[in-house]
Amino acid sequence: MAIKDYELAALFSEPYFRTNIGHAISKEQIEYIKNLNMIKNKDNLISENLYIFKEPELQSINEAVQEVLDFYASEVMGISQKLYITQSWSLTNLPNSGMHGHSHSNSIISGSLYYCDLPSPVARMVFDRHRTYQQIELNPEPAKRTVYNAPINILTPKTNELFLFSSGQQHFVEKNESGQARHAIAFNTFIKGKLGDYRDVSELLL
Repeated sequence: MAIKDYELAALFSEPYFRTNIGHAISKEQIEYIKNLNMIKNKDNLISENLYIFKEPELQSINEAVQEVLDFYASEVMGISQKLYITQSWSLTNLPNSGMHGHSHSNSIISGSLYYCDLPSPVARMVFDRHRTYQQIELNPEPAKRTVYNAPINILTPKTNELFLFSSGQQHFVEKNESGQARHAIAFNTFIKGKLGDYRDVSELLL
């Protein structure tokens, strides 16, 4: 008998957030970031300074990102606590280099900012549903992939876009197949405020 009467719904959903903050980024800031001292990462280059948003030259970008974080905490997460930026760094993917699969430790929400023109074709960010080794892989047929069973989700960034996503999400960046460097900024966040309840002896002030 054909099954016609059923319900399919998500138990939980993992959001991502994207917005354009190009109004806060100047040509001078772009050159400043591109000229930061870079060192070898696993697959690409990472800035030697891992707190670049603390630099006075990037104040307007820092303020714009913080405004987005305030909105995200209040309207997406629905919490009274505030998100604040912890570490922030610049990344450069040279031609034929990508970014290995990883998640972000000691962070709640992480972000990527594409502060300058992206080379074409654009290397995309790939999010993997699985965070650990999978002994049994049950991958859906390509034509039957849905939001409920897709093993990966792929996002194509645009110039001046800011991405926010859960820090625990496993992700990687595709190989840069253009002839130009691909630049981005990444950052982590944590929360400040009060957690728990005083009378319930679960209070934690951050």
